[in-house]
Amino acid sequence: MPVRLSPETLDEIAASGVAVPTYDRSGITAGIVHFGVGGFHRAHQAMVIDRLLQQGEAREYGICGVGVLEQDRRMATAMAEQHGLYTLVLKHPDGTRESRVVGSIVDYLLAVDDPDAVVEKMAHPDTRIVSLTITEGGYNFDHVTGEFVADEPGVAADLRGDGPPRTVFGLVVEALRRRRDRGEQPFTVMSCDNIQGNGHVARDMFTAYARLQDPAFADWMDEHVSFPNSMVDRITPVTADEDRAWVRDELGIEDAWPVVAEPFFQWVLEDDHPAGRPPYQDADVQIVEDVEPYELMKLRLLNASHQGLCYFGYLSGYRYAHEATQDPAIATFLRRYMDEEGSPTLHPVPGIDLEDYKSTLIERFQNPEVRDTLARLCAESSDRIPKWLLPVVRENLAADRPVTLSAGIVASWARYDEGTDESGEPIQIVDRLAEPLHRIALTQRDDRLAFIANRQVFGDLIDDERFVAAYRDALDGLIADGAHATVERLSRS
Repeated sequence: MPVRLSPETLDEIAASGVAVPTYDRSGITAGIVHFGVGGFHRAHQAMVIDRLLQQGEAREYGICGVGVLEQDRRMATAMAEQHGLYTLVLKHPDGTRESRVVGSIVDYLLAVDDPDAVVEKMAHPDTRIVSLTITEGGYNFDHVTGEFVADEPGVAADLRGDGPPRTVFGLVVEALRRRRDRGEQPFTVMSCDNIQGNGHVARDMFTAYARLQDPAFADWMDEHVSFPNSMVDRITPVTADEDRAWVRDELGIEDAWPVVAEPFFQWVLEDDHPAGRPPYQDADVQIVEDVEPYELMKLRLLNASHQGLCYFGYLSGYRYAHEATQDPAIATFLRRYMDEEGSPTLHPVPGIDLEDYKSTLIERFQNPEVRDTLARLCAESSDRIPKWLLPVVRENLAADRPVTLSAGIVASWARYDEGTDESGEPIQIVDRLAEPLHRIALTQRDDRLAFIANRQVFGDLIDDERFVAAYRDALDGLIADGAHATVERLSRS
């Protein structure tokens, strides 16, 4: 019979051969408050702290998770039932799996229920770092202007001060204000999201919010609060019911929310933590002075390539990343995009063999055990494409380099957003702009440029004849010949 995961059952789980925390969790201080406790955080940053704790380090850097939205209640319940414990399963391409119980999350708060408790947790001097995985769209800035969007309903309510803060901006800024007023050193705000210059973006957005409330306090933040840049990488698909069943049936653990991930791990972090940090370098984190070369490599090769395979793959009838990437036409298309359009926009990356990195990416995408869904990769496109792919397009246009493959990816997104696949089956579009983009996409059979004429998403790309010509050609092919024929043609062009 499987046993319910809890502190009381760890010895029984260990006896069955699964690695469990051997450190005393009762004496760990929560020195990190983390917003956005999903699969990725638990497979990545929380795993790092768990490794350090296993080594007898970082006992003052346990994690207190925070959920901001009502939808985070499920995670809050799972964390409460299991006292923060969860099973992490790494899936190797050959079918072997590594499993361990992770114990680094020692507390969890739901801001929906008690926002002041969240603020006070961050305001407490024990908190050294407030980290973020709030998704690319969570930073609340306009994709074209880069400006903070002050009229977003939740932000606007926080700015009016109608009640306690409810957004991540209101909560974090209020905690920093209390620390300043109490004479406490500010904590470090550490973004771990897939945005170029994520630390710079976090600084700009949090101080922009503060400036709308109190310009003098915003100046204080700008001078005293650190926002280090980072690059994070580990493919972490959504936990499926079959993953829960495997953990139950094969490991004998009843776990409300296990995490599955690929074996590959990378974290490159700027060394800028005045309030202190864990010895991350002891858990294979690369501590560097300049993160930008690494983050550009990851965003423009891995993340942009994910967009390159997901729409073409889904429209071609595939549903998993490994199925799509095992298609020679799609694999060739991706490698050509990396070589001919992504790589020319990168800076030299210290210690990285770029050719090997690109080959490894294809191998990672082809891992059949991970079963990363194309639906996950197709989600939130209006936040992802402008941050990961359009900078590649703009740099290549400015340098008079090719944009044919990038334009093809954008066209595949436009075709996907019509909302039906090539068999006439409906597509569930998951995107904050799903409704307006779907309405626009439905008009492109008559007006091929309707989708990219949306300046809210694409800025002035509609005015560039080279991009428009390449986009139109790809969309014509998608509509007339279908996704697979189009990606096959683009892979040879």
